[in-house]
Amino acid sequence: NVTGGPEQSCSDWVYDKTVYENTFASEQNLICGKAIWASNAKMIFFAGVFVGALLLGALSDKIGRKKTLILSVLGLLASSLAVAWADNFYLFCVLRFIVGFCCAGTFMSAFVLGMEIVGPSKRLWAGVVIEYFFALGLVLLCLVGYLVREWKYNEIVLSVPSAFILVYWWLLPESPRWLINRGKFEEAKVIIRKIAKRNKVEVTEKQLDSLECDETATGQLWHLFTSRVLFVRTIVIFINWCVVSMVYYGLSLNSGSLAGDFYLNFFLTGLVEFPAYTLCLVLLDRTGRKKLHCACMVLGGLACISTIFTVLYLEKRHQIYSTVILAMLGKIGAAAAFAVIYVWSAELYPTVVRNVGMGASSSCARIGGMVSPYIADLSTLVDGHFGQALPLVVFGASSVIAGLLSLILPETLGANLPETIEDGKAFPNHEKKSAKYQENGSSITMNNEAFSPEDCTKF
Repeated sequence: NVTGGPEQSCSDWVYDKTVYENTFASEQNLICGKAIWASNAKMIFFAGVFVGALLLGALSDKIGRKKTLILSVLGLLASSLAVAWADNFYLFCVLRFIVGFCCAGTFMSAFVLGMEIVGPSKRLWAGVVIEYFFALGLVLLCLVGYLVREWKYNEIVLSVPSAFILVYWWLLPESPRWLINRGKFEEAKVIIRKIAKRNKVEVTEKQLDSLECDETATGQLWHLFTSRVLFVRTIVIFINWCVVSMVYYGLSLNSGSLAGDFYLNFFLTGLVEFPAYTLCLVLLDRTGRKKLHCACMVLGGLACISTIFTVLYLEKRHQIYSTVILAMLGKIGAAAAFAVIYVWSAELYPTVVRNVGMGASSSCARIGGMVSPYIADLSTLVDGHFGQALPLVVFGASSVIAGLLSLILPETLGANLPETIEDGKAFPNHEKKSAKYQENGSSITMNNEAFSPEDCTKF
């Protein structure tokens, strides 16, 4: 207050339109005392993903991966378009909650379907290549944001691509694993015949007729807590999902606080994910899941923690570049660890609870996502150089701890996927007592008769 008079709240604001033409926050004046509302809106989106991952994961185990995927895409298309017409904060948050809810079902169902339809030698590709498209989405998001700076038109443009996913109803088959575990043998046989024909593999009717399913092969989430082994593994998986999500999204949200051009910084956070996923493709089947995940979490975490030294001991002109470089190294570690934990946990969960287990894991990840905006804002609460580095230190320390905990989990490289809860308890030394079909190297064995339709990504 220059005049020395009493301070008064502003009644009107003029916004800098250098970066954005108009945003929901500026339209609703979510600044000053309402600044926390923007973080709350981000948290509500992740809350929607949390609930969606849990409920739609369970729904996918009931009605199938394909149906859940299409229902989620329909909901995503409708809700994301509706956001553009939200005229108040509360309606905006409700619609963003629904968007997050449907996003969880879309990605999780597609991921699990891809993992279940291929054999061991292709699980790496099914689990990691999908992440390239996630990174591509970030890069395209940056491009759309740069070209369309009015938030309503931006929402509409970003919603349209969801409509194209609806054609997957005619392109994708249902998961043969899910069909067999639900006792739908005839439908599974049709899909297996199509896979074999496409891959020029001969499958006899005797082999198909030998498919069996344990009638009790149904599972619920609570089954993962019925033994000490499954309990410990599940908790460690949950912790790693929570932390890797918190670090991944926290570093992305923190990119706007880095010095330099806003769009360039966000572009870099998406671009660095490509080498991260390439690292996974090259090393995941060589070093195994455990070593790679732990290394990415620990090394990425140490890079984030190291920013405290650049802030405290380097001159200001050197701090900008060193902090950005260390933050990007942390993002590489988080992105690679995210890709690994998707593949690793999907292989650890038995088929009968795989999707609900992945849904629960994704829900834990969203808890990390819900917390990340507030951790990223710690620099506004703590003054000085330490406050500037505090968010990255918290992200880094959490990553190191979770990475070391992951050493408790067993390696899954080249192992047969556990089918039942009993398989999961005995994994990796499990034996399938009720042989539905076993993946054995590059073949699928049904009652000791093998054929090789595992390369079934070609439809």
